[in-house]
Amino acid sequence: MDAVQKANSGHPGMPMGMADVVTILFKYFLKFNPKNPTWLNRDRFVLSAGHGSMLLYSILYLTGYKSISLKNIKNFRQLNSICAGHPEYHPNSGIETTTGPLGQGISNAVGFAVAEEILKKKLGKNIINHKTYVLAGDGCLMEGISHESMSLAGHLKLKNLVMLFDNNSISIDGPTKLAVSDNFKKRFESYGWNYVLINGHNEKEIFKALKKVQNANKPTVISCKTKIGYGSPNKSGKASSHGSPLGTDEIELVRKQLNWHYKPFEIPNTIINEWRKIGKKGLKLNLIWNKKYQKKKSKVNKLLKNNFSNSFKIEKQNAAKEIKSLASRKSSELTLNSITKNNNTLIGGSADLAGSNNTKTKYHKIIKPGSFEGNYIHYGVREHAMCGIMNGLALHSKFIPYGGTFLIFSDYCKPSIRLSAIMKQRVIYVMTHDSIGLGEDGPTHQPIEQLSGLRAMPNLNVFRPGDRMETIECWELALNKTNAPSVLSLTRQNLNPFRKKYSNTNKCSFGAYEVLRTGNKINLTILASGSEVNLAIETSLKLAKDRVYSKVISMPCLELFEAQKESYKNKILYETKFRISIEAGSTDNWKKYVGANGLAFGINDFGKSAPFKKIYKYFGLTSENISKKAKKILKK
Repeated sequence: MDAVQKANSGHPGMPMGMADVVTILFKYFLKFNPKNPTWLNRDRFVLSAGHGSMLLYSILYLTGYKSISLKNIKNFRQLNSICAGHPEYHPNSGIETTTGPLGQGISNAVGFAVAEEILKKKLGKNIINHKTYVLAGDGCLMEGISHESMSLAGHLKLKNLVMLFDNNSISIDGPTKLAVSDNFKKRFESYGWNYVLINGHNEKEIFKALKKVQNANKPTVISCKTKIGYGSPNKSGKASSHGSPLGTDEIELVRKQLNWHYKPFEIPNTIINEWRKIGKKGLKLNLIWNKKYQKKKSKVNKLLKNNFSNSFKIEKQNAAKEIKSLASRKSSELTLNSITKNNNTLIGGSADLAGSNNTKTKYHKIIKPGSFEGNYIHYGVREHAMCGIMNGLALHSKFIPYGGTFLIFSDYCKPSIRLSAIMKQRVIYVMTHDSIGLGEDGPTHQPIEQLSGLRAMPNLNVFRPGDRMETIECWELALNKTNAPSVLSLTRQNLNPFRKKYSNTNKCSFGAYEVLRTGNKINLTILASGSEVNLAIETSLKLAKDRVYSKVISMPCLELFEAQKESYKNKILYETKFRISIEAGSTDNWKKYVGANGLAFGINDFGKSAPFKKIYKYFGLTSENISKKAKKILKK
């Protein structure tokens, strides 16, 4: 109450309503150690209803996490405070993940639970055996991602996953009956979850329910009937307590009702000491675990160690010999075939498009219900959940998750991609069928604006390789980028190889580099990415026949190019007065590179349903049309 009031913003209702449940959880059941927040075998507590962040900060402070001080809490929602309006992931803090967009924490929790099962299978239950608890509210369960995530969790029988459902029947607009009439029991049971209904303010019922789930054989929902703003005489059970401070007068009434005679932010030492005792219980468990862990430490280190460099060297040598045309999705598959052979931390998957995304190789073994020795997940048609679950996999330990879908469906993935970028997690999104080159499936499946949207996102590298060599190098960069997610934008149609010489240098690391020069004295620079590099080369050679000489620049990653020194960028861009760009999508990203005198060839309208070559011709993406218009600007 006090922190929200001091900040003059926040959500007091949920923390007050779920305080009883969370207290029993931390006091009797949660396995954690504030002195070692990254203990591998700790239980995970995920606050999916992230607006109730003060509940999390309070419990972390009370149990003794150094990351959260009383000063931090007094600075709730203030600039650079760890106690942000919604929980923001910080390593070693006890804040396990970033939540706020409702439902995201549920998908993260499923990822934690999957990771736990995989590690348990690899290391044994004496080393890995822990629970994941996720606190979700009515709003979380309205979001589509909750359905997707819980359905997959039930299918996989994630027995160590427990949802604490804050079933207070209140949302911002008022009673949830304004929009929801779900039968929660039937809903959750249909997913394959246990369902337990309790009074969320009855300590005995809370304890009994949590005790029961310790030996569950499938995921469990504990539906906690609570009153939002519990303890507030005038605002308890009302939407007014959801997202606004209670007010000083109401807080005084709460203090009287609870017989709390202390000033704001004042907690007597007797209570602090009792909470700190709760925090210290995990220390002993951690020490016992350490003794077991030491015996398998070398195995764990070996398991979690990644060394991809040799695989990439071999693949690049093979690519230098390649003469046939290959779709970059196929080039990606060949790369994955090599790097999955001897690496245990790479966890693949696809949203029901494994055969189209080429994300599954002969070295993959499928993760199935009750069987977690594999390294590939069939996510089903659940793009949003897939990406949220991958965030959980990455956060849990040192797994490197990647998942595939079509680039057009990145729109279904965007909220989770954004969170992986915010949290600086190494998550790789394999997005194929990346342009009108998709062809006959038509405008609903042909991405136009998606690349521009993804490129606008901070801390996200968008790779669009143009041949097999570039695909290998982009995979290498994505895997070596430990503090950011990556998108691999890949083609359905075949591409001619233009990188035919082996080099130790990863040229894609520059973001842009020269692949062709048709004369010593050039007067045109042609910029292109992905499948259009082939078209740029064709155009350049066509112009050369008319004694118009140019250089072709492949730009597989605009983000990496922007990170280069100004001298390098000037060399790439400003050797010639005139520049053109070619990319089968929105031209928004390219206008700043071609300048006022240049031309950006692309598509700023929805696509067409037809064979891809005919669509390219329809939109003017042919060497004939581009060379004709390029010659016109050169005459100006």
